[in-house]
Amino acid sequence: MTFTIPMYNASRLQVKYLQIVKKTKADNPYRWIMTLESAELPDCNLYPNQPITVRPNSPTPNHTLYLTNLDDQKMLRFSIKYLYLYQKSATVNSDTLKRSLSRVLVDYYPLAGRLRNADDDQKLEVDCNAQGTLFAEAFMDITADDFLQLSLKPNRSWRKLLYRVDAHLTFLDVPPLIVQVTNLRCGGMIVCTAINHCICDAIGTSQFLHAWAHHTAKENLDLPITPFHSRHVLKPRKHQQMTFTHPQFTKPVTNTGHVDIFTFLQSQPLVPSSFTFSPAHLLRLKRQCVPSLKCTTFEALASHTWRSWIRSLDQLLSSPSLTVKLLFSVNVRKKLIPEIPQGYYGNGFVLGCALSTVKDLVSDNLYHGVKSVQVAKSALDDGCVRSMIDLLEDKTVRTDLSMSLVISQWAKLGLEDLDFGRGKPLHMGTVASDIYCLFLPVIGDVNAVRVLVSVPESVVGKFEYYMNECVDYKEENNDDDNGNGNGYVNNNG
Repeated sequence: MTFTIPMYNASRLQVKYLQIVKKTKADNPYRWIMTLESAELPDCNLYPNQPITVRPNSPTPNHTLYLTNLDDQKMLRFSIKYLYLYQKSATVNSDTLKRSLSRVLVDYYPLAGRLRNADDDQKLEVDCNAQGTLFAEAFMDITADDFLQLSLKPNRSWRKLLYRVDAHLTFLDVPPLIVQVTNLRCGGMIVCTAINHCICDAIGTSQFLHAWAHHTAKENLDLPITPFHSRHVLKPRKHQQMTFTHPQFTKPVTNTGHVDIFTFLQSQPLVPSSFTFSPAHLLRLKRQCVPSLKCTTFEALASHTWRSWIRSLDQLLSSPSLTVKLLFSVNVRKKLIPEIPQGYYGNGFVLGCALSTVKDLVSDNLYHGVKSVQVAKSALDDGCVRSMIDLLEDKTVRTDLSMSLVISQWAKLGLEDLDFGRGKPLHMGTVASDIYCLFLPVIGDVNAVRVLVSVPESVVGKFEYYMNECVDYKEENNDDDNGNGNGYVNNNG
């Protein structure tokens, strides 16, 4: 086998490993893979006097915004970080972006406020004081094409693309919205945003970002969706009624000596793994349920990812009777009675919880996992969600992460269509990979899904093998030599 290693001297990218995918026309094709483990980005140079504060361009309501029990959960006390890459023809002047941001902050004025503790010190609220958001502008000596080659697998150097506030500040001190626009040598740009999860969920962030893009491209036209600010539609009932069991939550307990996979993962060096599933591959995945079971793309892919994750962790396989969990985001805006009003951008999702023993999940095929996901989804009706909101009045309740894989759905939200008036992005993704799994959109193919999750370095090979195991190599072998056919694509490069 021969290969060449491309040089990136012009952009000063430090290539440590190279992935090569080779297909043959033989009956037993071999895949030779060397992983592009890390390609460090060059320095990102902030322009003088950065960042600046962008405030609403007209007066906004000055009041306290109540946050629901779904909003101020402990596990949501972080920012959702998005990354968008635009080629030169789609680039927008930063002054234009700042001006339209100032305009959209009138519509979404809580994002210009600050989080604070309510009187009881256990509850968060938003002080809508128009203090403003941070906007930074920088330059990086790299081209859009260079970055696109690396865009499927984040690493720590990507963090320089998003301005970091002073380390001594607490979570409450950080502005709910931070933006950094990084101009590239080719004339393209990277736009990164950090949006506080206690104020918006993924649907809400998509709604806000599209509103910002709308004001940029169509300055004088009203927003197509008016934001709905009030959170009282999700207040707990006066007399709490926990009439359902909620296995996705737990209370603090002393060390029981049981396996805690979350603690193990946090103690390990983690490696990002990324996989793009084409529509044809997703169809083959669904067909692997035996007996046949009608299911959605999400149900099949979530089950496959959960099963592969469990199979790669020896700590779980050694305890086949252990109960493991899959926690996944479910939009409940239309599940409640009455439905949550259109334009609601707060946290309108809950975590579904699929349960299985290790033995049942890893044996045979996807059927058991898919069925578990479907049962968990069907349980989330109005009564169950209201019971969950009531349960979260108890501030000692925590999301049970000890034996759980968490999947967040970013696909199918329109995040990849963010157009500031001159064109859609070349790439949309996250600034960093984590132990929480993301289902991401694929630019140019609305029916494809990219899976991104970080796993321990010691098991990454096994995890990738199991994620790849469902591929029909004979069918894939008939694809063209560039890998543009129906097959699975491993993006670890």
